[in-house]
Amino acid sequence: MKNKIIEIKNVWKTYTMGEVEVTALENVSLDIHEGEFVAITGPSGSGKSTMMNIVGALDIPSKGAVYLKGKNIAEMSESDLAVLRGKSIGFIFQKFNLFSTFSALENIKIPLELQEVDDTKVEIRAKELLHKVGLGDRMHHKPSELSGGQQQRVAIARALANNPDVILADEPTGNLDSKTGKYIIEMLTSLNKEGKTIIMVTHDVELAHHARRIVQIKDGMIEKDHSNGTSFNSSNTSLDSNLKEKNSSSKDSIGKEKKRGI
Repeated sequence: MKNKIIEIKNVWKTYTMGEVEVTALENVSLDIHEGEFVAITGPSGSGKSTMMNIVGALDIPSKGAVYLKGKNIAEMSESDLAVLRGKSIGFIFQKFNLFSTFSALENIKIPLELQEVDDTKVEIRAKELLHKVGLGDRMHHKPSELSGGQQQRVAIARALANNPDVILADEPTGNLDSKTGKYIIEMLTSLNKEGKTIIMVTHDVELAHHARRIVQIKDGMIEKDHSNGTSFNSSNTSLDSNLKEKNSSSKDSIGKEKKRGI
């Protein structure tokens, strides 16, 4: 068994709304190991969004403990936690969350600049990642000049900027058509094959079955945590080789995909 990268121990999360106390998570425990592909799923109101914030070290628990790479996030200063989170976790959001006035290249530079990486290295890394996701010829385009699929690929590149151990994807295909969504899932699967830990939060049961492990949340508790025997993670190809194959062996190349808006 590989090392634990995230440990959640007997976590409760409650919110006070006026005079009412609402429990979003109730005595939740979960370990995530290096190299896993985990889907956290559940219906609306189940607590999965709160779970995402806890897993991503975006929020601290009301009770219990959360460890990111062995460090208790509740015992860290806000600045130290921000540095650890920025280096350890890359975030992908349903609505992309790109800066509309920045180019694709500039959007990818942001997490690197926040970690005070040398300017020359920032430029090199950002361009490298755009080529990795097949958008080397779109680096100076702003989000409004890109399709939804292309924007999500920029978001994936941004998530990879600091070479994090974990990619946390919140409904990564929610704003995409089925064909484009399938392509994004293929990218996440390939990144997992390259060794990245992937945590995907989704209400979509079919999408969850692309993961190797499924954690089902209901009423703020883990209802079921099981390996996925029907996992689609059967390919051993990397993201780079997957893109090369699309370019060289099929009419559905990256260029064609961009014409279709992927």
